[in-house]
Amino acid sequence: MIQQASKYISVHNVLEGLRHGLSRYSGTSRVSLVMAETQDGPLRVYDPRNLLRGHEPKLAKIFLESDQWREAAPDVAHLKPFGQTVMADKAHLAGLISSGGFAPSLYYQMWFTELHPNMCAIGPTERWLEHAVWLLAHDFASEGAFFTSASKHALEAFETHAIRNHLHQELSAALGRATDLPLYPILEAIQKVSTTREEGERPSGKLIFIESNEVNAIPWMVRFPEQERPRLENAKHVRKLLLAVEGSRRRLVSDGEMVLGISGPFSGAFRLTADFQERHGLLRLGGKPVCSFTDGTFHSSTRKPNLVLLEEALLEHEGGDGLFQMVTSIVDEARKQGFGCTLVVDPPGGGSGLAGQTLNPPLDLTRHEHLDLAKSLAKVDGALHITGQGQLSAFACLLDGLAVPSEDRARGARFNSALRFTAMHPKLIVVVVSEDAPVAIVLGGILLNAMCDLHHDDEVELEPPTLQNWLEAQ
Repeated sequence: MIQQASKYISVHNVLEGLRHGLSRYSGTSRVSLVMAETQDGPLRVYDPRNLLRGHEPKLAKIFLESDQWREAAPDVAHLKPFGQTVMADKAHLAGLISSGGFAPSLYYQMWFTELHPNMCAIGPTERWLEHAVWLLAHDFASEGAFFTSASKHALEAFETHAIRNHLHQELSAALGRATDLPLYPILEAIQKVSTTREEGERPSGKLIFIESNEVNAIPWMVRFPEQERPRLENAKHVRKLLLAVEGSRRRLVSDGEMVLGISGPFSGAFRLTADFQERHGLLRLGGKPVCSFTDGTFHSSTRKPNLVLLEEALLEHEGGDGLFQMVTSIVDEARKQGFGCTLVVDPPGGGSGLAGQTLNPPLDLTRHEHLDLAKSLAKVDGALHITGQGQLSAFACLLDGLAVPSEDRARGARFNSALRFTAMHPKLIVVVVSEDAPVAIVLGGILLNAMCDLHHDDEVELEPPTLQNWLEAQ
């Protein structure tokens, strides 16, 4: 019994390590596990935050109505008890990312976590889940003899390793051999450069990484003499060199150890690019984003505001699609230039209760020059008032109202004024762009895109239910 308890403590630790790590990398995340300890044993569900609720029919179809997942299993008796696992076919559930595997110590496990709508790529998260498979199998093999919380701590801080593992897998698959790029030093250099300012300015420009056999294929503009090449680890020097390529189609070129020179534009290659964009940056592989980075940390986010809920709120109104495109354009400009602003979107066109600088006649935002002017006016203190006809009727508008329970003093006056104002004007939608927080969409005194903190007591479940019992308890 003690031995079995130690195993489920290991499950709990691995799950919590995954949850904490993925929440830092992708935003608030849940994690769950379906597992069978032995080949003939029952499947059990470890789902403390109800991530899998709503997927019961598909889970029953995959695991109870079919034995395909068992038939695809390898002969685990021939695997080494420590450290050897065989990956399993993914269990495809809508809106979730999964990875699992088979091992002698823990016959089957399938991990699940959320697919966030603004993720650059799911690959790093899949590598994260795969590492959880390996760690939990290792913990079960030890049977509590070496019980520690090391697996939890390893998964909490796995983002750099997950990104590196994903890059190595993708590059090696594309090349048909193991890549010789030193990926860990490259990722460390990107983190350092992203935090290094030059005369107070954040870095901007592209830094590409090539293998040694690609040197002659680069359209060089400048090649540094071998004995004078800056080392990539010298973040201050690399930051200065980025000045030569910012705002242009030129690129700094590195082999992962040295900065080799400056190239002109080129395409058609499966290469790794660090695209510094002042406030943040994107790491791309073959032109596709892998992750973003800001102030020395990596994140899964594309850094683009998620305005899906605003789009849904405008769908019921005539001309809502055009209105959504106008608002999105202004929000994108604010995020790009790094200023905060507030937009009052008025689909019915009532506009009562707004005090500000009235425009007569209003600006027609379907006209490019008027939309550009609206982007500049958004920098002025106060809100823009955009009507359902796609017109900017006022700027520098003051928003106020009575206190509401949903206020958050940590978010500042702009955000809380939006909550108060929309509580008094429930037909109006307010979009708040902050310099250091996600874009907020407020309607009726409620933040529509609020992230649930998923509060939970985090107790250790020493006997998780079988899949059959879990399904019957829905």
